Amino acid sequence: TGESGLHHLVYEIVDNSIDESLAGYCSEIKVKILPGNVIEVSDNGRGIPVGVNHKSGISAATMVYTVLHAGGKFGGGGYKVSGGLHGVGASVVNALSEKLELFVSDGENLYYQEFHNGGKYDKPIEVIGDAPERGIKGTIVRFKPDPTIFSVTEFNYRTLFTRLREQAFLNAGLVISITDERDNNHNDADSFCYDGGIISYVEHLDTDKGAKPIHDEVIYLNGMIDDVTVEAAFRYNDDWNGETIRSFANNIHTLEGGVHENAFKRAIVRVVNDFAKIHVIKENEQKRKKGSKSAKANTTADDFTALTAEAIREAINAIVTVKLSECEFEGQTKAKLGNPGVGSIVYKVITEKLTYYFETHPETATAIVIKSINSQSARDAARKAAEAKRKSVTDGAGLPGKLWDCYNKNPEETEIYIVEGDSAGGTAKLGRDSNFQAILPLWGKMLNVEKARPDAIYGNDKLSPVVKALGTGLSEEYDKAKLRYGRVVIMADADVDGSHIRTLLLTFFFRFMRPLIEDGHVFIAQPPLFKVFKGKQSHYAYSDDERDKYIREINGGDSNVKVEVQRYKGLGEMDKEQLWDTTMNPETRIMIRVDLSDAAEADTVFSVLMGEKVEPRREFIEKNAKYVTNLDI
Repeated sequence: TGESGLHHLVYEIVDNSIDESLAGYCSEIKVKILPGNVIEVSDNGRGIPVGVNHKSGISAATMVYTVLHAGGKFGGGGYKVSGGLHGVGASVVNALSEKLELFVSDGENLYYQEFHNGGKYDKPIEVIGDAPERGIKGTIVRFKPDPTIFSVTEFNYRTLFTRLREQAFLNAGLVISITDERDNNHNDADSFCYDGGIISYVEHLDTDKGAKPIHDEVIYLNGMIDDVTVEAAFRYNDDWNGETIRSFANNIHTLEGGVHENAFKRAIVRVVNDFAKIHVIKENEQKRKKGSKSAKANTTADDFTALTAEAIREAINAIVTVKLSECEFEGQTKAKLGNPGVGSIVYKVITEKLTYYFETHPETATAIVIKSINSQSARDAARKAAEAKRKSVTDGAGLPGKLWDCYNKNPEETEIYIVEGDSAGGTAKLGRDSNFQAILPLWGKMLNVEKARPDAIYGNDKLSPVVKALGTGLSEEYDKAKLRYGRVVIMADADVDGSHIRTLLLTFFFRFMRPLIEDGHVFIAQPPLFKVFKGKQSHYAYSDDERDKYIREINGGDSNVKVEVQRYKGLGEMDKEQLWDTTMNPETRIMIRVDLSDAAEADTVFSVLMGEKVEPRREFIEKNAKYVTNLDI
């Protein structure tokens, strides 16, 4: 019922329109955010059937919006390929809406039905006009989420923008637009249409990250076996920091991957290794003919040491998508695809098609193989250097000297505060509950790890104490069983410098300890921004609105009472009792848990904001500056 669920309502209605597009009947989808945070989704498809269902005695359209599992995905006579939340999307959106209006055109008449209070209706669907005269073709759904159900009812334009653009990439030639008609002075409007489909998607990922491709052409592979359609597009770039692979099933973003993504990864590793083996043998033969001393007397396939999967997939931007009659997702949120036979189909298609591609494009194949070999060499060197430094960090004289540890050693019950500065760290030490709260102060300028390898982390005097205190190791060596604290809390000042510290730490955790975020262990402390007081009355405020509310409460509407307001910029401005009461006491504190709803999107943002390329960062700032509401400089 939070922000994620609120936006999911829009996705479900849009998914229904995309199903109509996949069936070949819809070429345009429009999404509007209307005043009052009302959503309108329209398409130019065939329109939901309005005929009366003989069993129920009500219109099929009414059934779709009031009965679970009544959509076109059920009964075998509907969509061959579809997304949607197992056919319950429309009825669930209606059930969670204060009001929903449905307009349907069958080409001649315009039908209308209104629902209220979670799906109730007073009148059956009825004709309200001539469809051609009204200029309406297809289906229009207009709904307002129920504020008694959702804790957040304001739609985020950028969130919807990102999702709709993604759907346009996945459906080549489909026009999808979004318009913000709220009175918020933004006047946002965007339209997407990508004839290149997922090829355009990969090009967009490269551009967004400011990455330089190592081969010009995006590799596109596709095939169909047993009515399962497989598509993949990818390109390697000059970056080295991890891989970006986004997978989809029937246009649903499978955030946690699944059988299709795993099969794609295995196929890439096999084919690249096969060609790397050939490349190494040929290279040695050429050296031997030239009389090079580094050449071996003879090199065979048995002498080749396979490259690791991590080295082969390093710096790849890839999109993998499958379309099938019925997806089996693990969990209602569709985060992971689990259809048993799909993995072998994807593996077969990708292996065969990529093998043929490499045979017909030897220059591209060679560039990828050399990139993978160099990556392996760099990883091996970094691993050796990191191992030497890791031993001094993790196997040395116990825990870091600046760590004030807690007495409890059960990770399920403990937490560590990573605090900006020695002064604030000292206050936090005095104010904490030492039974379950540990304090680790940081000081000085922290390393931006966006372009650093593990050996640089282990050797950094600012970050090595963090590694040592948490105990898990980094990257491929990360061992969640060794995590010493259940909650890792970033506590920094409420100013620009504090924001910078938080960003640097989040970059570090995302790049080198991603499971820490994925498993829900990372939190951001929320110290108060203001203290509002008059005499013995005092309140801590965590936002401007809360500050103003307390001011009104204290002065009772009398502007002549001069209420005092203290703005906290640093944690050191609070004494130990204030810091405990406002920021560290589990009974009264506010903390934000950091989650990872979209790893690929996060990867792009970190690359843009923290990477070496200036131009993508400037473009990002210019594009998003208008959304800043409270800039503290």
